[in-house]
Amino acid sequence: MWKQRPDVMDQEGTQKQSQEKLRGSCKRTLRGTTTGLSEGRTLTPHHISLTKMSWCSSLRGSKFRHVFGKAATREHSYDGVPITHSVHDNHYCSANPCFIAVVTECTAGGCFLVLPIHHTGRVVPQHPRVCGHRGRVLDIKWNPFDDYSIASCSEDCTVKIWDIPAFGLQQNLTKARKTLVAHSRRVAIIEWHPTAENLLLSSAYDYKVLLWDISQAGAVILHPVRVILMPVHHRYPSEALLLSVSFNSDGSRLAVTSKDRRVRVLDPRAGKILQVSSWKSHRANKVLYINGLKMLLSTGSSSWRHRQMVLWDAEDLSEPLYEEDLDGSAGVLFPFYDPDTHMLYLAGKGDGNIRFYELSAEKPFISFLNEYRSVLPQKGLGVMPKRGLDVMGCEVFRFYRLIAVKDLVGPLSMIVPRKKSEVFQEDLYPPTAGNQAAVTAREWLLGINRDPVLISLNPEIKPENPYAEVSTANGRLSPIGFMLAPPAAVVTEDQDFIELAFLEEQLSYQVAKYPEDDLSEWQPDGTQLPLWTHCCEPLETPPPLSDQELLQAFYSQQDRIRELRMELTQKEVRILQLELEIKNYRNHMRANF
Repeated sequence: MWKQRPDVMDQEGTQKQSQEKLRGSCKRTLRGTTTGLSEGRTLTPHHISLTKMSWCSSLRGSKFRHVFGKAATREHSYDGVPITHSVHDNHYCSANPCFIAVVTECTAGGCFLVLPIHHTGRVVPQHPRVCGHRGRVLDIKWNPFDDYSIASCSEDCTVKIWDIPAFGLQQNLTKARKTLVAHSRRVAIIEWHPTAENLLLSSAYDYKVLLWDISQAGAVILHPVRVILMPVHHRYPSEALLLSVSFNSDGSRLAVTSKDRRVRVLDPRAGKILQVSSWKSHRANKVLYINGLKMLLSTGSSSWRHRQMVLWDAEDLSEPLYEEDLDGSAGVLFPFYDPDTHMLYLAGKGDGNIRFYELSAEKPFISFLNEYRSVLPQKGLGVMPKRGLDVMGCEVFRFYRLIAVKDLVGPLSMIVPRKKSEVFQEDLYPPTAGNQAAVTAREWLLGINRDPVLISLNPEIKPENPYAEVSTANGRLSPIGFMLAPPAAVVTEDQDFIELAFLEEQLSYQVAKYPEDDLSEWQPDGTQLPLWTHCCEPLETPPPLSDQELLQAFYSQQDRIRELRMELTQKEVRILQLELEIKNYRNHMRANF
């Protein structure tokens, strides 16, 4: 009787095992797609075969099928951050390659913390904060074209623009560069324009959606450049109370979700509603433009109160392209999209899970990749722009999770494993949007649309310096221009900037070590500045009249007390050093004589 060779039998057994594994993976994938379906809804055999075929083929051909989330250790996180207790569905965190800002809880007014991006570890409770609002801070956003400018909105009905010093906050910041005053109720949402410089959108509970040009003269701006939505026919129109906003890539269209849980597409210049969704089985909460694919993605709840995501055609909102129920949790789903990799991330508020998907222009449009799970729930998330990622570590996305139960802000990196990670991976990092505006605010208001200015993330390619040289007066660098952000006064070379910082530090050290009042031959000639910085002497200073002045006086006194404590500690250390020197000198004298 003829028998097969043992090696041939082993090869056939291996092939059968691989085929069974492939079938099992396809079945698990198909089972994952149908778990969100409600009872009574079934898939036809055609749908099952189509879904099975498309999902298995997309997973085999995707280069992101092995992406995973890598959480930072506690030493590389931001520990001791008192995260806000506000219940609004915002992120409360914003990051850029220089700083990370987090809305914190405070007893009076509203404030947020600004930390250098590499300032990880334990954050002291006395760390300086931005604390100029009289109500809770509800949202913060860094300027995409200025890493040292941040916008904030609050329950005090104002929007403020702050300038952060290049070396971080050394004391509490209470004075904003710009204050936008036109809303009559708390401002819940702010969003920067993606391509136009100095354009900021704000939405408040007074049913107004306004567009501001922060380059206007004056510290207080009362009139916006555009009114996108406002009450006209009804006193409280539900379509004007926004839950989320999203610009398309060139900023010519604006997608919003409103209190009536519908998705709308607007023309932000004219304030005209172009598209309205009418799908009754989906109650939208968050919306996001899928740039590059001409799609919209919304997250919300279904008729059965299940968390749901829906994919729309941006030009036709009459019927969705794709719809999927995810789970029965009640937290809001925050969507994040990376147009360079076409990856979608869904993060739930109140849970520790983040799902990864890959989108395409062909059916079934969306493919599940993986899921990051954590036992620590997240209250909000910040996202690092692509130009701040570790490209040599194959990092394609980075979150900053706000873990309120631990007072912790934890970085979470999305990694694509590669064998040669020390080599720049061009397929993972195509040219991406940079920090240079494509148009000015005036050009955009006149109807000019331009795509974002792209830059390369290859570290071997040196980008052009978009900043101008420092304009010096009388051969000296202004201390204010030196301490403020580079957009106001920036040198062209990093080495020059470091040398100037060193000279400034040496000058301050000499002034502290050799004060003018200790010089034996120094005589007052009227040029010495007074010790106080107010407009009149301390005994003649009027008491604060408003809550804002009282708050500023409180924080200034708090800073002064902190400085005095540090000075007292330094003097105590100096006293101990002198006592030790005297003791050593006496011992030396006794030993010699």
